[in-house]
Amino acid sequence: MTALSSWELCVKYALFIFNFIFWLAGTGVLAVGLWLRFDSRTKPLFEADGSPSVFFTGVYILIVAGALMMVVGFLGCCGAIKESTCMLGLFFVFLLIIFTVEVAAGIWGLSNKDRVVEDLTQFYKETYTNYQSTKQDALKEALRGIHFGLNCCGPTGTVFDGGNEICPKKEGLDVLVTTRSVSDRAAPPAILDELPSTHNCHNLEGSASASESSRSSG
Repeated sequence: MTALSSWELCVKYALFIFNFIFWLAGTGVLAVGLWLRFDSRTKPLFEADGSPSVFFTGVYILIVAGALMMVVGFLGCCGAIKESTCMLGLFFVFLLIIFTVEVAAGIWGLSNKDRVVEDLTQFYKETYTNYQSTKQDALKEALRGIHFGLNCCGPTGTVFDGGNEICPKKEGLDVLVTTRSVSDRAAPPAILDELPSTHNCHNLEGSASASESSRSSG
């Protein structure tokens, strides 16, 4: 094997560093996917009968994409260090597959956004109606999780008599605007507003889990 020039050595180690970072990114994506799959707040979505596929399809895409990224990063690192044409060839093949998967996942996410909102809204309405008639503690806690997570109250911004305890209280100047002591934001619009916000994805995810969990226990 002939000695590499300084330029070729730079390219070799730059490729190694890039693939190592890519491998770390894949590890992170896989970890997030596994966390969403097995976290106690989202696990009921995967175990309850009749759970909507729109939620866990995205999680499985994360898991598969993360695993592929780790494989690609490993092949790239080994191929760069060992100067293996075979490994580098597999690296580029898997890189193309990952790019295709990510494009497909992006298209899927955009095309299913309305369905996610519809499913969450339907779950919320069923949970609210069941709690109004049964007053089950499990349903109560689910509604509290949704209302407090999204800072809303009831399907229309109001709740039945005696139901204020499941809604977040107003704070600061909001208390002076109206005579109501709890939030007057309706839940369905809150779900629609919060879905595109990455800052509130965790709250929305927890709300979906709480609603589905209560549905399976009710």
